[in-house]
Amino acid sequence: MKLLGSIPVFAFLLIAYNLAAFFGNYDMETLLTTQLFAFQLISGALFVLRVNDLLIVLGVIALYIEILKSTRTSKWSVIDHALSMLVFVIFLVEFIVFKPFGTATFFILTLMTMLDVIAGFTVTISSARRDFRVEQ
Repeated sequence: MKLLGSIPVFAFLLIAYNLAAFFGNYDMETLLTTQLFAFQLISGALFVLRVNDLLIVLGVIALYIEILKSTRTSKWSVIDHALSMLVFVIFLVEFIVFKPFGTATFFILTLMTMLDVIAGFTVTISSARRDFRVEQ
C-alpha cells in the first residue's frame, strides 16, 4: 500500500495524455482547445474552460500534492523521488521526440514535473538536515 502512495501524481496525467495522443482519432491541438463548458460571470465576462486549461489546473494540483509528499522522510520517499525523476524524463523525451506532445500545454506540464523533482530533492535535503543536525 505504501508503494501505491509513492506513485507520482504526474504519472496519471502522463498516462491520460498518452492515451489521448496515441489512441485518439483526432488532432491534439483540436482536442486541447475543445471547450468543456462556459458561463457568464457577474462582471459580464464569459468564463470558458478548455481541455488544455483543465490539464494545467490538474498539473498545479499534482505539483502541490507532490511537494507535500516530499516532506515525508521515510524509505518510500527515495522511491517516490526516483519515480518522479523517471516521469520527468518521460515527459521530456516525449516533448522533444513525438509530434502530439509538442504543445504549450505539455511543455508547461513538463516544467511542472521538473519543478517537482527539484523541489522534492530540495525539501528532502532540508528535512534531513533538520533531522540529523551536525554540530560544528
